[in-house]
Amino acid sequence: MKKEFYLGYLLIAATFSLNAQSISKNTIGFRLGFGGEISYQKALNDNYRLEINVGIRNNSDYNGFKATGVYQWVWTLEDKFNWYAGAGSGIGNYNAKKNNDAFSDTFIFVAGTIGIEYSFDIPLMISLDLRPEISFGKDNFNDYGNDLGLGIRYQF
Repeated sequence: MKKEFYLGYLLIAATFSLNAQSISKNTIGFRLGFGGEISYQKALNDNYRLEINVGIRNNSDYNGFKATGVYQWVWTLEDKFNWYAGAGSGIGNYNAKKNNDAFSDTFIFVAGTIGIEYSFDIPLMISLDLRPEISFGKDNFNDYGNDLGLGIRYQF
């Protein structure tokens, strides 16, 4: 029984290895969603990378700043088409108005991410991802939220 288990494990690992594609060593660009973020990705090896985003949020009810770091696993779907998932955390601050009362909240949060990306023949990559977040702050301004983003990045 153990031999079959190990053989199955090796076959699955070999399948992921055969589908591995080298990801860009570095990318820099923008992630646009409910606000704008400057985004940087650094490859750690052929299938893992670190993504760092720093951005602002602004609407009629609040404005704020948020910094996020996410560790990502990347898998190839087609030649230049990948999907990825990851986990990370961050810190932020919001200034808001609620019922004519102003307040400020600094918070930390944990985040996940799942998305797809496409690399063009030129050094340009686009991506679409969903980043669910659970935040913890003094006012618990945003306990849970989803951050949907479209990324446009230069690869180098």
